[in-house]
Amino acid sequence: MATLLLRLVGPLQSWGMSSRFGERDTASEPTKSGVLGLIAAALGRDRSADISDLCALRFGVRCDVPGMLLRDYHTALDVVSADGKKRDTVVSNRYYLSGASFWAGFEGEKSVVTACHAALRAPHWPIFLGRKSCPPSVPLYDPLGLTDQSLLPARAGCGYLGEGDAPSRLRVLIEDPAGRLQRPDQPLGPFALRRFGNRMVGEEFVACT
Repeated sequence: MATLLLRLVGPLQSWGMSSRFGERDTASEPTKSGVLGLIAAALGRDRSADISDLCALRFGVRCDVPGMLLRDYHTALDVVSADGKKRDTVVSNRYYLSGASFWAGFEGEKSVVTACHAALRAPHWPIFLGRKSCPPSVPLYDPLGLTDQSLLPARAGCGYLGEGDAPSRLRVLIEDPAGRLQRPDQPLGPFALRRFGNRMVGEEFVACT
């Protein structure tokens, strides 16, 4: 077993959890499906590719800088309808996290997380923080981001990603069957199928070293 750590830092991030039509939401922290998606892009896997090895990894997030919720009132002109017979104006509300910083991590089979770590150093396809309008401002790849530690100790030992002094405690969410929080972001097949199930998550607070 091994743990992969990656930095998710950018002016904007958006991690949709239950987006429907004109309302494109974002969760308050990165989702497992979203981060697996960017890793699959780094590996060069098509949306129809098998991702069962990635889905089996245990996921966790440390919230260094939660960021602020930002709404973009978005208008698109001359959108062609599904039948191709008319053009409409489509209005949507798109939500983002502004100025947020997170450490994300995956724990699991060493060969799998090692391959993911290498792919983040030289991604096959461009990497975005949830949407194509959200490029990262620092590399996701950390040379020291592959460790034999388990997920929680590895997360606690990461350097603080915010500016100034770190808070006394940082919020950590880690996948845990006994956890009390539920997240509907567990892929149930290739991303092209757009099928997701629930997973249980535990919440802890750790000191930043």
